[in-house]
Amino acid sequence: MKKYLTILLVASVLMACKNETKSNTVLDENKSEDIAYASFGEKILADNALSTELMAEQYKNMKIGDTIDTKISAKINEVCSTKGCWMKLDLGDKEVMVRFKDYGFFMPLNATGEVIINGKAFIDETSVKDLRHYAEDAGKSKEEIEAITEPKLTYSFLADGVLLKE
Repeated sequence: MKKYLTILLVASVLMACKNETKSNTVLDENKSEDIAYASFGEKILADNALSTELMAEQYKNMKIGDTIDTKISAKINEVCSTKGCWMKLDLGDKEVMVRFKDYGFFMPLNATGEVIINGKAFIDETSVKDLRHYAEDAGKSKEEIEAITEPKLTYSFLADGVLLKE
């Protein structure tokens, strides 16, 4: 009897410690079909994400120091070509600069398409040093990098979880 209990205990521990897969299938409530997502960072659901239009309106009403906990659905414009440590999302007439909480995860260098991100939206003043660093990561020319001479107000987002539509 002790052997069976030991085997059951070991099996339970192994099942509890198994690695989660990076790919999830999440049902989008707006559609009747399953949509596959690759998941990065904390596990999030695809529901209740703001559209780019609604998020752009939220940003327009914010000032430096304001923070909103939110979830956004948007299209990727660019991903850091060095290690995937940031990405820029399309908000129509503006872009949102997304970084990842505690550098705990990164995006694939070739990531494209639609994403859903969860975390904190805020307005940030990006320094010339950081703007030049991002331009270098993006593979810009030396002339383009040196042309950056002033800080810029930036729509920013600190993501704790990302779903990349596959």
